Amino acid sequence: MMNMNRRQVIAGMGGIAAAAIAGLPVRAQAKTLVVPTLGGAWEQFWRQTLAPAFTQKSGAQVTLDAGNGRVWSANLRAAGPQKPPYSILMTNEAFASSLRKEGFFEKLDLTKLPNYNDLYPLAKKTDGWGAVAMVSPIGLAYRTDMVQTPPKGWKDLWDNPEFKGRIGLYNFANTAGKMELMLASKIFGKDQYDVDAGFRALEKLGPVIQADFNLSTGIASGEFVVAPFDFGEVARLRNQGLPIDVIVPDEGLLMFDQTINILANGAEKDLAYQYADFLLSPESQLPLMKQFFVSPTNAKVVVPDDLKKDVPISGEVMDKILTWDWDFMNEKQAGFAETWAKIMK
Repeated sequence: MMNMNRRQVIAGMGGIAAAAIAGLPVRAQAKTLVVPTLGGAWEQFWRQTLAPAFTQKSGAQVTLDAGNGRVWSANLRAAGPQKPPYSILMTNEAFASSLRKEGFFEKLDLTKLPNYNDLYPLAKKTDGWGAVAMVSPIGLAYRTDMVQTPPKGWKDLWDNPEFKGRIGLYNFANTAGKMELMLASKIFGKDQYDVDAGFRALEKLGPVIQADFNLSTGIASGEFVVAPFDFGEVARLRNQGLPIDVIVPDEGLLMFDQTINILANGAEKDLAYQYADFLLSPESQLPLMKQFFVSPTNAKVVVPDDLKKDVPISGEVMDKILTWDWDFMNEKQAGFAETWAKIMK
């Protein structure tokens, strides 16, 4: 046990007394939960809104670790499954799937997640290993001032001559790029696993403009006129005055998901479950929807009338979001990346 001097003991007792006076749980007040979060506006919102709300609810402090799925995965692998730097991780299922197979996560104790029961079926597709807290649905966006015939489905990328040489796509490094490949395989082949058919179809698109994270600059400048876009980003661009719209394609929607996972050997597992249930609750999902135009995964959250244009994907429409076999993609992605680089000029 670490030795403590008289001053440290007194300081610790003072902190406990202050917690008691404030009416906060003494045990939780002494704890801190490390929360990985996206940077930029996401980190700011967590710091100013969600983290203080969780502290008020639980009495625990929150330390934010801004990054992304690639960074957090690297941090976890560097530390190993037995001593992870986090107790909870919310990230794309593409990353969570790999980490799950490597033994980092535990199957969820649903008795500690009462809000899990209120989630849409889409949010519970990992057989109890994860829970999707929010979704950014991805449809097909287009410049309304530069396209005469609006698209109705993904196939229009191939069939509409207006789009030839004017298409934007996420590159393969982005999870959306991998979804684009599986989508093309599903549409033009037998299923999502028929990647030979998918690559043949993508090659027929001809030259496309690729981006890792940001397609907004390209469509705003008119470098391309049609591309996969999440509905929240389209709402932001439209509210800034860009003539843009987005459709729900006939073949279904893609999505950026944020799946909650509990680290099997996390230092603050009980606190992690409290935080997970907090994220799955309407009290968290409603402000997230208002701030980022994401689609809530808790079916009890009702989209207000003034937000329905910017958050049109909810209720029964959630069933139109496609899901993918990320174990398959992650296992084969190195070879797929090489093929992508050869054919996607």
